[in-house]
Amino acid sequence: MKLRSMQLLVDDTGGIIMGKGRMDILDSIDRTGSINKTAKEMGMSYKSVWSKIKSTEKHFGKPVVHADRVRGSRLTDEGRGLLEAYRELNRRCMKADDAIFDDIFSQIS
Repeated sequence: MKLRSMQLLVDDTGGIIMGKGRMDILDSIDRTGSINKTAKEMGMSYKSVWSKIKSTEKHFGKPVVHADRVRGSRLTDEGRGLLEAYRELNRRCMKADDAIFDDIFSQIS
């Protein structure tokens, strides 16, 4: 048995700012250089991917993706920083969650 936890950055109304899905979108854009390829890869519409990016940018207050018809799409420095910060948040939360889980459930086993 193991614990599965999830970290979501949300606004005051519960709207998602950053989560695993947004992380996957940003990773895909970084890898493919294309919002369209990202949408196809993730089984989403272009509009849906773009909407999620714009929502994250709105709440973060900075552009996270730069879309250029000639050079393609790429993460901004801020987008890369957000991705790295979210990964670090996940890493630290999972480490703490695992320790708490082990402490509680080792007494049951």
